[in-house]
Amino acid sequence: MTAPIDGFTSATLKNLRERWWTADFTEFLAETLRPRPGNRILDVGCGEGLAEVSLGRLQISQIRLVGIDLFAAKVAAALRETRSHNQRVGFAAADACRLPFRDGAFDSLFCIAVLQHIADAATAVAEFARTTVQNGRIMAVEPDNAARYLFSSVPAGGHAFELSKQFYAAAADARGETTDERIGPRLPTLFAAHGIETIDLRLFPVSHTRLVPPSGDEWKERRDAIQRVVDQLTRKDVRELGRELLHGLTAYEAEASSAGSSFVEIQHTQLFAAVGQKT
Repeated sequence: MTAPIDGFTSATLKNLRERWWTADFTEFLAETLRPRPGNRILDVGCGEGLAEVSLGRLQISQIRLVGIDLFAAKVAAALRETRSHNQRVGFAAADACRLPFRDGAFDSLFCIAVLQHIADAATAVAEFARTTVQNGRIMAVEPDNAARYLFSSVPAGGHAFELSKQFYAAAADARGETTDERIGPRLPTLFAAHGIETIDLRLFPVSHTRLVPPSGDEWKERRDAIQRVVDQLTRKDVRELGRELLHGLTAYEAEASSAGSSFVEIQHTQLFAAVGQKT
C-alpha cells in the first residue's frame, strides 16, 4: 500500500482514506468483516462515503450499512455520493465517543484513521464494543504518527522536517489536543481493555519517494498548509515557530532546486490494521 504522504502539510495522516484506499483494501475490509445478507455494519468516521461506495461495488447482497461522522457537512456529502451510486446507506452526524445506537446494534464495525484524532480513544473503543454484537468483528486502522520518517539528499530537508515536527506538536499543544501519537501499535492493548480479542494485526507501509524536486505548486501547497495553521494560532511562540518553519522550507526549496537530478526525498510511516472479535 503506497501513496503520497507529506509531513510538511500535516502532523498526522489526515487524509488517509482518500490517499491510499484501493480495491485491494476494500477486499481486505470485506474479508475481515465477513458480511452476510442482513448484516448491519457501522462505519465510524465515514467522511464523504468512500468506504460505502467501495463496499457497494462488491455487490454484497442485503447488507445494511450505516456511517457516522462528527461533521455534518461530510455526512451530507456522503449521502449525496452514495445516492449518486444508487446505494441506500444510513448516515448520521455523531461523536465516536457517544454513539447514538443501542447495545449490540451492529454485527460488525470498522473505523479508519479516526482514533488518531480523538483525545479519549479508550472511550471510543468502549463504544465500539458496546454497539457490536457478541462475537461481532471490529476493525480499526491507524498509523504510528510518532514514527514518521524523512530522508532528504540535501541538509535543509532534514532540518525543515525536524522543524515541522516541532511546530505541529506545539500547535497541537496550543489547541489543547492530547491525542496518542502511537495509536496504531497500541490498538491491540486498547481492544483487550474493552473485551475485544485481537485475532489479526497487519502492517501496511505508507511511503512516497521523490527523485526530482517538488514542483512550484507543491512547494506552495506546503507553505499554504503551514500558514493556515499559523493563522489559527494565538500563542506568539508557536506562531514564531511556524514562521521559522516557513523560512526553513524556503531554504529547502532552494537547495532542492540546486540539487536538480541528484535530489531524493523519501517519506515513510506504517499503518496498523487490528482485527478484533467481541468476546
